Amino acid sequence: MGRPSISAMLLCSMLIATPMVHCIAQGTKAVEDWFQNLSHKKEKVTKLHFYFHDNVSGKNPTAVQVAKANTTFTSPTFLGLVNVIDDPLTVGPEPNSTIVGRAQGFYGLDRLEQLGLIMTLNFVFTTGKYKGSTLSVLGQNQVLETYSELPIVGGSGVFRLARGIATAKTNLFNLTTGDAVAEYHVIVIHY
Repeated sequence: MGRPSISAMLLCSMLIATPMVHCIAQGTKAVEDWFQNLSHKKEKVTKLHFYFHDNVSGKNPTAVQVAKANTTFTSPTFLGLVNVIDDPLTVGPEPNSTIVGRAQGFYGLDRLEQLGLIMTLNFVFTTGKYKGSTLSVLGQNQVLETYSELPIVGGSGVFRLARGIATAKTNLFNLTTGDAVAEYHVIVIHY
């Protein structure tokens, strides 16, 4: 027997890596049917609470710098720095706390006078009843303020057509390493 082709191996790895969304059918036809029945569905409000661990230092960073301006490291706010992230979302603030999902996307430092991030990311849930579902976030995180509000602008799986607000509070920010832990409270309306 010959060796499997690269495309066959890629297809198999994609099928294995694709998360399954529980309690909701997937695929073009399933989504179309879901929309057809939307008028019969009732809106739900879901509240979520988790911690976001942004690790830019150490052997296994979860946030990686992908761009910077020529003046980024002379700016007091690191204006122009862009990181791509795959940060763990956990039950508690401790680094070894149970993981419930990942924050995947990117953020950029975008303010001249105060430390702040523009964040574009998905909360990807990997366990429990929301496994395989996502919430999409797009907004400004003012990391040194007590709280920041970030809009939930959409979602997938259980959270199709989601809208809501994620409230972020910086729990820990290490000025030396740049590592941070933020506490998130999310209130989302979905069907």
